[in-house]
Formats: sequence, structure tokens, C-alpha cells
Amino acid sequence: MIPVTKPFLPPKVEYQEYLNGIWERNWLTNNGPLVNELELQLKEYLNLDHLLFVANGTVALQIAIKALDLSGEIITTPFSYVATTSSIVWEGCKPVYVDIDPKTLCIDASKIEVAITDQTSAILATHVYGIPCDVALIEEIATRHNLKVIYDAAHAFGVKVGGKSIFQYGDISTCSFHATKIFHTIEGGAVICKDPEILKKMAYSRNFGHDGPEKFQGVGINGKNSEFHAAMGLVNLRYLDEIIQKRKELTLFYLKLLSQLNVEFPTQPNSESYNYSYFPMVFQTEERLLESVKLLGEYEVGCRRYFYPSLNHLSYTGGHTPLSDNLSSRILCLPLYHTLSAEEQRMIARLLLRVQNHSKS
Repeated sequence: MIPVTKPFLPPKVEYQEYLNGIWERNWLTNNGPLVNELELQLKEYLNLDHLLFVANGTVALQIAIKALDLSGEIITTPFSYVATTSSIVWEGCKPVYVDIDPKTLCIDASKIEVAITDQTSAILATHVYGIPCDVALIEEIATRHNLKVIYDAAHAFGVKVGGKSIFQYGDISTCSFHATKIFHTIEGGAVICKDPEILKKMAYSRNFGHDGPEKFQGVGINGKNSEFHAAMGLVNLRYLDEIIQKRKELTLFYLKLLSQLNVEFPTQPNSESYNYSYFPMVFQTEERLLESVKLLGEYEVGCRRYFYPSLNHLSYTGGHTPLSDNLSSRILCLPLYHTLSAEEQRMIARLLLRVQNHSKS
């Protein structure tokens, strides 16, 4: 079996060292020393001023929406994981979809302005597969219309734009540290912002609003994370550069192997600023995609239609986004993880080419 993804797990002995300390302190959660250490190391690694470690990437989005006091309509992308939309709805706002750029698959910033109404309070855009949105144009539009900007950067850990972390753009960026991500804490996420007052507000929010044992600041939820998750993050961070380099090598080899396959690949940014978090490809037709998925499955090769369906087809949303509809039906992510072998990649490529050659005959 070749899974579509496989979490990186560090040497047990390195994780065990942190576990020994947890057992000695008997401090398991509630902003423990490892959580604080992870936040410090992440800020140093990413060159950020403010970052909070939270329970997961979905809670991060909900905290961000709440911290900015958003209401009414939020302009967003239909091509993302469901949590991007469900967080908007969960916080009592209405998602308004703007179609995507067919090259990057991110929200088409040039189409945002026509979707703005007097009910619009923010733009929530996703850096799809770690490919950056047009952050400059989005900032320009948001400034002109006095809108807040949240970036769902779940896929974008380590990505840079203009020589600085992609997390530095927008009012708030959120990230996921789920086990499937290139940097993971098993379960986890983060909220990142430049404004210390917003950070303070989010710090209260992730801990029920506690400002001391008997005082509260606003409405909060349980968005905290544990010492066990922070320990995994502290160990994994040591290996991140190595993991990204390996994924880059795997990606380049895929591109070589699949050069004769009649598919398209999303536009990738500068290789020194990218994290190679996924390997997506766009088939000419949905029929060819389904044929490929079927044959790969027969050989126990995992793959994922990520993202499918387009989010405007959720039962609680709607909207006309033909590019997203079309691309979501034709896009497939192939296996990509640090221990994927060249032999496995060659087999995957042979199977995909077999489908193509069979269809021609």
C-alpha cells in the first residue's frame, strides 16, 4: 500500500526525552513550558513577532474571525478544505465566493472587488497547496474598502513572499499543524498576527476568556493545546529543512517522470520560497481522472481528489464559480511524503501513463 500521505515521525528516543520531562512536571496542558518553548522556536524559525499555538487549524480560523469582530459577508474561495467555509458559517457570517485563478488555484484577486457589498467585512483567502495568493493586490483592495484580511495558510508553513514569511501578510494568518502537514504536532494549529492587541485578544479566546482564575475577557473557547503535542512539534522542527528538501527532490522527479502525461500542474513559486506540501495535477477531463484513480486503486496506490467538490456545492452555501467547479472535478493529488521511494514513484508514473496510452489505442 502506498498512502497519499504519511506523517513524519521523529526518532522515538528524541520524543521520549520530552515525555520524561512531562512526567516529572506532571503539567500536561494549560499553557505549559513546552507550549511556550514551541511558540518561541516557531517565531524564531519563521522570523515572526507574534504566534499562538492552538488546538487545530479550524479553531485558529474561528478565533481569527472572532478576534476581528467580523460580521455579515466574508469574501472567500470555493477551492479550499471545507473548514475554510464552515468556520465562516460557524461564526455567524456568510461566505461569498469569488472564483479562482486557473494557474495558481488561489482566489482570483482581480475578481474580488466586484463581489464587495456594504455587508462585506473581510476577505478570507487560502494559499492553496502552499502557493501564495496575490497578497499585494488583496492588501490594496482591502485597504481601499476598509476590509480585514485573514489568510488560511494551512498548507503554507515555511513559504516566503518577498523574502519574508507568508504568515506576515494580512491582519491574521492561520496555520494547521495536523499530522498530514509538512510540519505537524499530531493535531494543532496557530494564529499569527502583527498587532499585539489582537494577539492578546486571541490569547484570551483560546483559553475560555480567562484573565486570571476569576476574571474573564470576552467570550472564549477551549482552543488550547497540550504538552504532548508541543513535544512532537519541538522534535519535528529539527527535521523540517531536511523534509522540505526531500519533498522538493520527489516533486522534481515526479515532474520528470510525468513529462509525457497529458496533464497540467499549478504554477509553483520560486523554489527557494516554496514548501512542496502537495503534488497536484490537473487532468484534461474528469473521465481520465476517474480512470486513473481506478487503476491506481487496483495497485493499492492512494491518491486524493483534493479539493473536491468545490465548496459552493455544500448544502449550506451556493454561488457561481465555474472555474472552481471545473478544476475541482479534474484535480488529483499524488502520494508525496519523505519516505516515498523512487521505485514507487516510477510505478505510479507507469500506471498513469498506461491509462493515457490505453485511451489512445
